[in-house]
Amino acid sequence: MIKSFAAISAAAIAIGQSAPVLAQTSWDMATPYPDAEFHTRNINQFAEEIAAATSGGLSITVHSGASLFKHPEIKRAVQNQLVPIGEVLMANLFNDDPIFGADNIPFIASTYEDAKALWDAQRPLVEAKLAEDGIRLLYAVPWPGQGFYTNKPLAAGSDLEGLRFRTYNATTARMAELLGASPTTIEAVEIPQAFSTGIVDAMVTSGATGARTKAWDFTTEFYDLQAWLPKNMIIVNESAFSSLPEDQQQAILDAAAAAETRGWEMSESVAAESVTVLKDNMTVHAASDALAADLAAVGQQMATEWAESVGAEGQAILDALN
Repeated sequence: MIKSFAAISAAAIAIGQSAPVLAQTSWDMATPYPDAEFHTRNINQFAEEIAAATSGGLSITVHSGASLFKHPEIKRAVQNQLVPIGEVLMANLFNDDPIFGADNIPFIASTYEDAKALWDAQRPLVEAKLAEDGIRLLYAVPWPGQGFYTNKPLAAGSDLEGLRFRTYNATTARMAELLGASPTTIEAVEIPQAFSTGIVDAMVTSGATGARTKAWDFTTEFYDLQAWLPKNMIIVNESAFSSLPEDQQQAILDAAAAAETRGWEMSESVAAESVTVLKDNMTVHAASDALAADLAAVGQQMATEWAESVGAEGQAILDALN
């Protein structure tokens, strides 16, 4: 028997009314680095895992390369709910509170093992400071160890005197000052242009960034110092996070835990791969005894200054490395 059109329509409406309606939430995410950077690749996988775990209930669109907000603006944008989630270099928040600068002190944590011990000691304090601004820390991943890129050999720290030195936050600027160089703040995406236009003569950054930006096009020497392993943080606005259903909150936390583990592994792998690439294209050095001694003295002075600015908590963090 053939049903009438009216009967079929009524049945369809009834089915539609009985089917559950899945709430969907779409977030934009501000990140400062390009798509090719391993941090961004890790973030994209983080977003994909959340979408899969929530069956599309929460989707995150990653805006890379500082296309949504400039790097210095991202933390405040998350805090003020201009964007719910973002990525920042932790040490860039040093002016908010020096606790964020622990992993940017030269030569106190020059291995991944030491960097992890430092992070374990630092993390509770970082989480507490972020919470004061209505922000939740999701995870953090280190860059490979930092090194110097120059167009001349460095026999000692004095060889950096007078150079226009690319820095990226207050801590690296302080290091440049102590070495007699002239600090110049340049974001990672602007490095090649800064060298080609003579804004900077040398820089400190990771092997990963040097390989990605083809540092051999504008510098000739790389000093693989493993000076420090600064971390990027993924942060989320607490109100935005708390407004999600509990299953979506848990999906974020699970994906964050996986991304932190994966990110540390990626960082170590990228560190080795990057130095190999740099060796194929430019001269890679270890620090001479004189340069190492000069840099260690600067690191010790900066560690003392940092601990004094933080107080007992800062000294406890440094003690965790001993």
